[in-house]
Amino acid sequence: MKIGCPTEVKPQEFRVGITPNAAGEAVRHGHEVLIQAGAGHGAGFDDADYTAVGARIVATAEVVWAEAEMIVKVKEPQPGERKQLSEGQLLFTYLHLAPDPEQTRDLLASGATCIAYETVTDRAGGLPLLAPMSEVAGRLAPQVGAWTLQKANGGRGVLMGGVPGVGPARVVVIGGGVVGTHAARIAAGMGADVTVLDRSLPRLRYLDDVFGGTFKTSYASAGNTAELVAEADMVIGAVLIPGAAAPKLVTRAQLSTMKPGAAIVDVAIDQGGCFETSKATTHQDPIYEVDGIMHYCVANMPGAVARTSTIALGNATMPFMLALADKGWRAACAEDPHLLEGLNVHAGKLTNYAVGRALEIDVLSPQLAVKG
Repeated sequence: MKIGCPTEVKPQEFRVGITPNAAGEAVRHGHEVLIQAGAGHGAGFDDADYTAVGARIVATAEVVWAEAEMIVKVKEPQPGERKQLSEGQLLFTYLHLAPDPEQTRDLLASGATCIAYETVTDRAGGLPLLAPMSEVAGRLAPQVGAWTLQKANGGRGVLMGGVPGVGPARVVVIGGGVVGTHAARIAAGMGADVTVLDRSLPRLRYLDDVFGGTFKTSYASAGNTAELVAEADMVIGAVLIPGAAAPKLVTRAQLSTMKPGAAIVDVAIDQGGCFETSKATTHQDPIYEVDGIMHYCVANMPGAVARTSTIALGNATMPFMLALADKGWRAACAEDPHLLEGLNVHAGKLTNYAVGRALEIDVLSPQLAVKG
């Protein structure tokens, strides 16, 4: 199979879909790998790193899109990229379709088969291709939130760990999954007073057993959430419903109850965000203010640490990429029900039920799509 990897074109996105290590593995499996010139530079990989393992460097993205049978990327294809998708082509990347009807329409119109990293599952019910970036984004969230809290950036001017005689920042993390756990650990490590909110009592028990004393936990009832958000210097949104749009857990009206200059970091922004006032921003212009509250809503947070993120993502995606290339997408998905969960679009049909519910589009069973 011809596997292609174009340079990411989303603003301030420095990651690359295929690492030299993954490219070398694909070549050893008998596949041809096409890498756009310079695609790996943002993550610290030179073209020579790819040619050394047998990949072919091509001059433009147009060549990659035209020649490759499978396109491997990081971020969802941008409008110009979607125009280059062809019928029968396989796209393997993050898609986040639920809050993005325009992208969904374009992918359906292309006739391509699209497998989304974020809905591939594992035996434990986890999301193995989302987890590495969730870990990165979770660990970044307190870091960027601390920057947002600085007075020069419009924040309250509160130091995360305080100093002797002055209390630390109060941080509330909404969601106790992968993002929330890593965010809470880092925020607590910075010396903040941290509370994690979640609706799963088993998850809260787990967090309390493993991290008891490091941070606090609380049940995410509407009342508890409102009370803690009002007291917080920073609120980190870390809620995920696989494939679906994120629920809006903090309303605009609640902003008036918050401390002026408090910071919101919405890690769920890829799925539409979990604050009513969230809108996607970029690394170039990451924060904005609504009703005196500073919002950090960058839609590709892990892109800020492109090398770490690329290697972590490549480690996770490589086995699936090889299975798709070795067996073809139909056989690979038929053999692996967890990979089948990643199938979002095929031949003009939507094949993910959560996305279908979010966008009110009829869904073709992925099992039927595989059978053709």
